[in-house]
Amino acid sequence: MKAKKVALATLGCKVNQYESASLARMFNEHGYEVVDFDRTADVYVINTCTVTHLGDRKSRQLIRRAARKNPEALIVVTGCYAQTAPGEVLAIPGVDLVVGTRDKARIVELVESHRREKGPLEAVSDVFSAHEFVELPATALTGRVRAFLKVQEGCNNFCAYCIVPYARGPLKSRRPENVLEEARRLVAEGFKELVVTGIHTGAYGLDRPDGPDLAGLVAQLAQIPGLLRLRLSSVEPLDVTEELLDVMASRENICPHLHIPLQSGDDAVLTRMRRQYTAARFAALLDRVRRKIPEVAVTTDVIVGFPGETDEQFARTCRFVREMAFSRLHVFKYSPRRGTPAAAFPDQVPAPVKEERSHRLIALGEELARDFAVRYLGRRVEVLVEEPSPEGEGCWEGFTGNYLRVSFPASACLRGELVTVRGEEERSGHLKGALVQ
Repeated sequence: MKAKKVALATLGCKVNQYESASLARMFNEHGYEVVDFDRTADVYVINTCTVTHLGDRKSRQLIRRAARKNPEALIVVTGCYAQTAPGEVLAIPGVDLVVGTRDKARIVELVESHRREKGPLEAVSDVFSAHEFVELPATALTGRVRAFLKVQEGCNNFCAYCIVPYARGPLKSRRPENVLEEARRLVAEGFKELVVTGIHTGAYGLDRPDGPDLAGLVAQLAQIPGLLRLRLSSVEPLDVTEELLDVMASRENICPHLHIPLQSGDDAVLTRMRRQYTAARFAALLDRVRRKIPEVAVTTDVIVGFPGETDEQFARTCRFVREMAFSRLHVFKYSPRRGTPAAAFPDQVPAPVKEERSHRLIALGEELARDFAVRYLGRRVEVLVEEPSPEGEGCWEGFTGNYLRVSFPASACLRGELVTVRGEEERSGHLKGALVQ
């Protein structure tokens, strides 16, 4: 009997990427062949994001693309857009099955049930009634040297602009023994770098007072034999504790890189956003981080055009971003999300103004990335070799521990190895260099 084919497309964050890998494994274990999304398949799964309007639009585009590719295929939509607007998603022509964020572990069962019974189906549970981390099958990421390790789900912060708590529900920390078991298995499978990720990663353990917090968990993970690198994904400012910094500084295999979302450099905007810190407190945090971990790279997120943001407040954010000397920026134009407080705020910023501010801040981010890369010209850096580089044939690339992308002439046999490279040229915020034998 010919194996049924399933194709998956993923939008959004590292958590979605982790979960899509788990979904692929689930389908594979039930006899499905996992194929590229551009190929003809019997089932298409779109794992959606709804952080911005752009995420919703891309989700709809992928749904339409799948329907054109095979009108007879079963089209399944899951993820945050599916959770927060299931009726809207189910009304999109071609959609057969909508699966909420809590119900992903049942996705194959739901697909098989739908194939027997036909007709549009919605399987979306109330995320606020769930208080336990739902385990998905261990991921099977082939052909990669870096793997994501999801340690928690949900968020209790309810920032004024953010839809994520409504899509993911309250904080749910994964049992530490399950985290460690998966980490050991991934290392045994050959992964050299693990990225600790979650919806609100820094809050790990707050709902499990009898277990470790994030610092304690990271300390245990870093001791796994054979793990070359452990990297943290986004950690909120108030969650970067002295204990976490001490753990990071004490272990060579913990990457000296922190992604700490800023969102705005203006205190009045931060207050309206419901962010629980000031620009001064953020600056003091970065000073502590850099004193504890001298070669650290700090990357960040910034939202432009939040309701009521004035030209002066935006200029203050630009000055603050420059002063903080981030190594890389992720810039987001504010996008009203139905159901969040900020969507009803007065003084919504016009789209052309948001666009212009976005361009200005992106340009500043590119300048800061170049400044960071230039610091490593003529220096030796350790690079984990990952994939062929677009720089040209015979070139490979990877990242330093502090998240600087480096390309260099090399052979494919070095893939997955830690190598020493001397930085020779800065190119658009990255380094080009040569292997040091």
